[in-house]
Amino acid sequence: MIDLRRYTLPNGLRVVHNYDPGTVMLAVNVVYLTGARDESRDLTGIAHLFEHLMFGGSAHVPAFDAELERAGGTSNAWTSADFTSFYDVLPAANAATAMHLESDRMMALSFKPEALETQRRVVIEEFKQQCLNRPYGRLMHELRAALYAPEHPYSWPVIGLEPEHIARVTEADVRRWFYSHYGPDNAVLALSGPVPYDEGRRLVEHWFGDIAPIHPAPRHMPAPGFPAATRRIEYRDPRISAPLLAIGIPMGGYGAADYIPCDIITDLLSAGRSGRLYRHVVAGGDGTVIEADASIVGSEHDGFVMITAWTADASEATMARAEEQLMEQIAALGRELPAHDYERALNRFESTFALGNYDPLSRASNLAMAEIHGEDINATVARQRAAGIDAVRAVAAELAARPRVALRYIP
Repeated sequence: MIDLRRYTLPNGLRVVHNYDPGTVMLAVNVVYLTGARDESRDLTGIAHLFEHLMFGGSAHVPAFDAELERAGGTSNAWTSADFTSFYDVLPAANAATAMHLESDRMMALSFKPEALETQRRVVIEEFKQQCLNRPYGRLMHELRAALYAPEHPYSWPVIGLEPEHIARVTEADVRRWFYSHYGPDNAVLALSGPVPYDEGRRLVEHWFGDIAPIHPAPRHMPAPGFPAATRRIEYRDPRISAPLLAIGIPMGGYGAADYIPCDIITDLLSAGRSGRLYRHVVAGGDGTVIEADASIVGSEHDGFVMITAWTADASEATMARAEEQLMEQIAALGRELPAHDYERALNRFESTFALGNYDPLSRASNLAMAEIHGEDINATVARQRAAGIDAVRAVAAELAARPRVALRYIP
């Protein structure tokens, strides 16, 4: 049972506090409810760029990391299609330092031109490393573009469509993004560590209480535009030697009826050597598929189930046979799901959940996301188990029949 208390400041900042006297370290996680879903197709990657800019200094803090390191702390961040998360870990005795640093950049980023130029170069180089000069680096670009309508922000990856978009971001674009998305009423703050609730609340109210709300505009997401019929596309990459088949099957967004069943299905498919893909397609197959995996690309709005497989060769016959074998494993779950397999998947989820909340940083991150979703984190395992084996079977049968995208990524 995770001890937690929550409250909301008058300016809209939602706060979750977890008291853990068993550690000397405090984790602070600030999650802003903005990501690549707030971008336009002609200027992509700005959410990720802004994650970097948030370390470039604020009104009273010239160098964020340097100040935190002097207090014995470390920090990092991540950006998704839906959220941007910043987290710090430091000795609890220096809790005020983290509060000061996070509140200052929430209130008044410095917008130094040199910071924009530095981080622009960093992000462009990251794009080159991850997408242009890396084997299979265009996989998510091609798969997302085939799954979603062009105007939907999930049709491009978080890093953006092309580095030229980052190259032309202006200071005006940066300011507009900050004042539209970075404010207390568009954020959740989670604390986990040995700081008592009263002291934690005093610090939060002192450092964040007078930051003005930004009143973010309502978000209007277009329809996903998923394909009405199965599409098979091909992408040729001279940098690879092993062909890869990637299948994307549409699924609902977070909280949809099929979200948890899809999560369970991908676990049944890909849980190491006990997963169906390994047992029936890789180890127990005919050599068509060399290695396979499955996961959900879960999002706040419509996402997709993703299955990847390295195949024996890139011929039409092999690719078609691999797709058939992979989809058959989903269909088989729709026909018959052994109770012991289902229970093993649930037990594995419960174990992962327990281990995933062991340290203050993981706990703070999970508490922030539970608050965003309006959920009780202590009911997470119960929600997973409540899906029921019959619902998982039904969703598996439906997934197998849904129109999908099969991307053949070949040499």
